Amino acid sequence: MSPTKGPLYRDPWAKREAWRKTPQFFSNRAMFKNLFPGFGIALVAFTGYVIADNVYHRNEAQENAHGH
Repeated sequence: MSPTKGPLYRDPWAKREAWRKTPQFFSNRAMFKNLFPGFGIALVAFTGYVIADNVYHRNEAQENAHGH
């Protein structure tokens, strides 16, 4: 007798419905992770924009202060 890999399904549709019982799809962590798709990328892009804008305007203000 060879050991079975995984559970033995007697119902032909039970194997197809088993994914619903796994906690990885419907856990609170998975739901929260997919709540705001793209938020991380947008946050990094906006932070980079604000830093670049502040550096640019600081250099521009220093050049205008010296030139009168």
